Amino acid sequence: MSGNKILIVDDEVAIRDMLRMALELSDFECIEAGNILDAHRLIVDERPDIVLLDWMLPGGSGLELLRRLKRSDTTAGIPVIMLTAKTTQDNVIQGLEVGADDYITKPFAPRELIARIKALIRRAGGVDKSESLSIGDLVLDCASHRVSIGGRKVDMGPTEFNLLQFFMTHPERAYTRSQVLDHVWGANVYLEERTIDVHIRRLRKALQTPEADYSDLIQTVRGTGYRFSVHDRDSA
Repeated sequence: MSGNKILIVDDEVAIRDMLRMALELSDFECIEAGNILDAHRLIVDERPDIVLLDWMLPGGSGLELLRRLKRSDTTAGIPVIMLTAKTTQDNVIQGLEVGADDYITKPFAPRELIARIKALIRRAGGVDKSESLSIGDLVLDCASHRVSIGGRKVDMGPTEFNLLQFFMTHPERAYTRSQVLDHVWGANVYLEERTIDVHIRRLRKALQTPEADYSDLIQTVRGTGYRFSVHDRDSA
């Protein structure tokens, strides 16, 4: 086993069986839940590395469980991939804005899901552990995988952490959405380019604290994408 534990949350046994077989063939350890209550208990007790969360579940939606996870300090950092048959852009953005790190629409190829899981694991733990990056009171500590402003911890998910780490190590240059996706998610993962906008909004919100507001370091470059800059902060 790879040591990475995946929780599969889906009410359809056939889908759980298919996912479990595909994941175990790729050396992942799997645990399963068919409803929100069992899923939350397993998340708290087992602390999986990633949760694969179906949108529609008995007793409520996966979105409700996602909101509950992101409200708790003990579970907010667990990456979540939404499994959904809802393909409209509004549904996708809703899931991302609540806190999902990725999404995949049914039906999907197991190989695509495995690629997304591996990319998410890399994003959650692939930074240089020896580095600490800072701008003013904004500090990104790679060793502890924490961000702080004015000495106070800033809560953000693994995707937002890696976005910030990428921007802080690549300042003063405009990147297209496609380039950001390739650098942060990986070139072999296929996502809608507009997905980056949701994560940028989440990152900007996290950087707005009572101590200081660093959200405007991430500038929108019209017609291109984004730039991280400490200069001309009001000109973008």
